[in-house]
Amino acid sequence: MLHQQIERNKQRTVLIVFLFFALFAGLGAAIGYLNWNDALSGVVIALVVGAAYVAIMVAQSTKVVMSLNNAREITDKAQYPMLWNIVEELTIVTRLPFPRIFIIEDESPNAFAAGNSPEKASVAVTTGLLKQLNREELSGVLAHEFAHIRNYDIRLSTIALAIAGLIAFLAQFSTRMMFWGGGGRRRSKNDNSGGLGIILLVLSLLILLLSPFVATIIRLALSRNREYLADATAVEFTRNPQGLISALRKISSSKPMEEANNASASLYIVNPFKRVKEGEAEERDGFMSTHPSTTNRIKRLEAM
Repeated sequence: MLHQQIERNKQRTVLIVFLFFALFAGLGAAIGYLNWNDALSGVVIALVVGAAYVAIMVAQSTKVVMSLNNAREITDKAQYPMLWNIVEELTIVTRLPFPRIFIIEDESPNAFAAGNSPEKASVAVTTGLLKQLNREELSGVLAHEFAHIRNYDIRLSTIALAIAGLIAFLAQFSTRMMFWGGGGRRRSKNDNSGGLGIILLVLSLLILLLSPFVATIIRLALSRNREYLADATAVEFTRNPQGLISALRKISSSKPMEEANNASASLYIVNPFKRVKEGEAEERDGFMSTHPSTTNRIKRLEAM
């Protein structure tokens, strides 16, 4: 059951990543056609710019994310001995390098992982997580973050975040170019004519207008999918789903975080801003949700 769920999630992730890059290439083609009457040049430019931007983001991911969330690094076991011991135990179980550990001064319990590889990984936990969770629950949360590290989710999330942001920027930039410069396509002597030209024009405009919205949906779908996979992998590490189940209940019912940054919200184990009100059930995974519903995550964990 567990391995089947992991395999299904991996297959879905491959599809989502393919759609992400296809959308990015489509946006480049639309920009090239609308501004220079050359779709291929637009694809090449978009892919070159995108590759360079993503490379920079991935290389600096830990520094950027920790700075955005006001996290400070701890380097001494004496500062937080239980946290340090659990991390040491998980490095033995998972056979992963010891990650850098960061603390976020926030009373709301939460955690996330960052870094571009297991060798350069880091985990961040809030002071609220350390105060409100017992050892079993904290082990479940950290196992979840180690799962993200082992599965390279942290690199994948950084790439998805970078591409989604770049798509929004390119779409906005191209729209302004068209209005300010009139669009090279309209001035070209080789402009397509007739019905095909109209169809290509309408299709390009639709891609330009809708791509930021679609990119956001794809990015969030990817994030939700990887959370399910990390939950399953965490149970594989700890052999104890109850610890993670109890932790998810506590985290999802707590107050919103104050130090979390909106751009990195999808990295946290539970959405740091949205909370389920007491007595309400979050049964569905919405298209615009950064995380799967806690109810659905717990149901899957209980079925293991």
